Amino acid sequence: MKIVFASTPGQTEHIAELVRHLYSNVFPMYFADDDIKEFEQLKVLETSSQYFNDINTLQDAFQVMTCLQTIISILECGVLYENYIKLFNINAEIIQKSGLFFPFEFEQFLESKTLKKCIFSTYTKAANELLI
Repeated sequence: MKIVFASTPGQTEHIAELVRHLYSNVFPMYFADDDIKEFEQLKVLETSSQYFNDINTLQDAFQVMTCLQTIISILECGVLYENYIKLFNINAEIIQKSGLFFPFEFEQFLESKTLKKCIFSTYTKAANELLI
């Protein structure tokens, strides 16, 4: 008999937060708003309730969280070093195997970084809010 521990609601919430962070903080560094909107339509990193039903063990949830955190750390560092390629690809593969759609390769971010000219995005969080 094997005992497994179920993932907690806190873990599923944290996975959803990490996905929101990718969309609002990381993707705008590399892609135009039209591209990000297309990612949403293609359901890239879609965390629906059905997905969380598929991630049912504690180990699966921790593995997905760790992979997302690793990818975020690599992409947010500012300079994409080529020695991160293997680490990025391993984590992207684990995310794909977990059931999340993550169709990116490291080279896409290298290319996107050099092509991205616009610094403003509708996906980034506002620096301040106007109160009326």
